[in-house]
Amino acid sequence: MKFLDLAKVYIRSGAGGAGCVSFRREKFVEFGGPDGGDGGRGGDVWAEAVEGLNTLIDFRYQQHFFARNGQPGMGRQRTGKDGDDIVLRVPVGTEILDEDEETVIADLTEVGQRVLLAKGGNGGFGNVHFKTATNRAPRRANPGQPEVERTIWLRLKLIADVGLLGLPNAGKSTFLAATSNARPKIADYPFTTLHPNLGVVGVDGTEFVVADIPGLIEGAHEGRGLGDQFLGHVERCAVLLHLVDGTSENVVADWQTIIDELEAYGGDLADKPRLTALNKIDALDADERKAKAKALKKVAGEVMLLSGVSGEGLTEVLRRLRQVIRSERGGDEVEDGPWRP
Repeated sequence: MKFLDLAKVYIRSGAGGAGCVSFRREKFVEFGGPDGGDGGRGGDVWAEAVEGLNTLIDFRYQQHFFARNGQPGMGRQRTGKDGDDIVLRVPVGTEILDEDEETVIADLTEVGQRVLLAKGGNGGFGNVHFKTATNRAPRRANPGQPEVERTIWLRLKLIADVGLLGLPNAGKSTFLAATSNARPKIADYPFTTLHPNLGVVGVDGTEFVVADIPGLIEGAHEGRGLGDQFLGHVERCAVLLHLVDGTSENVVADWQTIIDELEAYGGDLADKPRLTALNKIDALDADERKAKAKALKKVAGEVMLLSGVSGEGLTEVLRRLRQVIRSERGGDEVEDGPWRP
């Protein structure tokens, strides 16, 4: 399944059916009179967050969603049939934006949340509603209300507990593969990861969700590399795990590059709880580990050591992440089992 986190959608609710102008005419019935029915109501357009989806790929192949119009009224005071509603089934974590891509209409963060995007028009009154003592044969009826048509954007922000950050080839995908059942693509060249990946990580009987996004490079906020378009997927995380490549010649510069991009991205991302870890320590000797960890601590504070290949330090990092998640979201958030996309 391909990953898609932004889609443009055109929606239109149904128009209300027109009222009917009709008169009762039956043989041997002395008193007739108006009997035109009302028009049916037009269908609504809804959006609903559902289980089992983690991409907006369905909206790449269908962008137009039109609800049915209400049927016109009929004689014998018969009301027209209401138009059927349309429900856009979206993944949990989907933001619905107006056409300007800035105004947030709704943010669906829980399964079952629904939002009305376009309300269907009411049906018009038939001529039976206009009968009075002085106007016993009205020849007028109301038209139905018009439809509502609009353009919206769907933007998916994955819901995870931990977000992985780092330069390309910092070992984020290796970390995810070593700690979960996820199988992201791993290779010895940068930008191996082209779209976010989710993995359920377990430690000491508890589970939480980790999101791996493509690596950032200097100038990502200006569109360089893959840009910062995927940073939205870690906005909802409780904690960020910043992986620094231990085999790099200047680990401090690598760390600072990511911090600068977070600050340039804006919002509260740079202020989120962040854990810094020196990765790939299996390729370093004892002196190199000590020197690089000391240099990194001067700018980042607490620094943990790990290796996604050998597994060294992984359990300690996961336990530390679990503690931060508990403090940010409460103890029950992690104890209830894995999040299911």
